[in-house]
Amino acid sequence: MKLSRPMSLFLVAFGLWSWVIWPTFLKNIWNDPRSFSDGPTAFFTVHLVLVIASLVFGTVIGVLGVRGFLATRRR
Repeated sequence: MKLSRPMSLFLVAFGLWSWVIWPTFLKNIWNDPRSFSDGPTAFFTVHLVLVIASLVFGTVIGVLGVRGFLATRRR
């Protein structure tokens, strides 16, 4: 499959967006009083899993975008 240059840049932007938004979200969840009560609560754990999954997906999508962009430069 070949990605166009605009689509590749969109995927890179999505990956970067994920790395801007999700760490901020985690910081806000960390400071939420519902997150800890004698250790992490289910509220915190669920949101932590969400953040980790989103960062992994964002990274994979961003890498695909970079690879697609580099492939368009080689042609």
